[in-house]
Amino acid sequence: MFADADLSDDKFLCGRLRLLQPLKGYRAATDPVLLAAACPATAGQRVLDIGCGAGAAALCLAARVPDLLLSGLEVQPDYADLAHRNAARNGIALEVHTGDLTNMPQALRVDFDHAITNPPYYPLGGTPSPNAGRATALQVMVPLQAWVEHSARRLAPGGWLTLICGADGLPDVLAGMGSKLGSVSVLPLAPRQGKPALRLIVQARKGGRGAFRLLAPLVIHHGAQHDGDRESYTPEASSILRDGGDLLAHFR
Repeated sequence: MFADADLSDDKFLCGRLRLLQPLKGYRAATDPVLLAAACPATAGQRVLDIGCGAGAAALCLAARVPDLLLSGLEVQPDYADLAHRNAARNGIALEVHTGDLTNMPQALRVDFDHAITNPPYYPLGGTPSPNAGRATALQVMVPLQAWVEHSARRLAPGGWLTLICGADGLPDVLAGMGSKLGSVSVLPLAPRQGKPALRLIVQARKGGRGAFRLLAPLVIHHGAQHDGDRESYTPEASSILRDGGDLLAHFR
């Protein structure tokens, strides 16, 4: 487990959440915040965060939607412990299980209304991070297609899968949906106006029969390029990343 000296205490959602994160290793940034903002959960529903890390996505979702029944699955015990600690220090109920996506603990083999996930996206074969925790969090060990297939099994009929991934992962994500998931919507996340989307949020429903939708992109930053250390979020991105707003209007 991480020693206190090896952790930072970071603000999310303008300080509404305080999360302990390793100084060296995988550290949550904007992806889990955007993922949480896109999940259409409502009070009282069951939500599973698959690959929850230190709990950023699940806890950001809980900050927006009250009274959720939250569970998390994390393969790395030290990150699962951090998720427990972060939930407790923010006064949020989160049941965290340590285990593998491909062989989930028995307690998670139930039907959830929602599954959210931020799967690893760097392919094997490159130079891995020297930090084992970061390498596990970022490098693909389970192919995206299989990741989606296993996530879909945990959904109740009519349940929603919401995930964030690299743009180049979209073919594998769609292949993993097969005949079980439909009503697919894809939201490109463009770093700046006129720039290609590097990330996508994908949402699909178990048993859904709606038409595939490619949505207008969410632009994250003002301007054509990075301009110093000043914050450059667009008003829409700022309302999500700083104020805890939702992305649901994009999916309606």
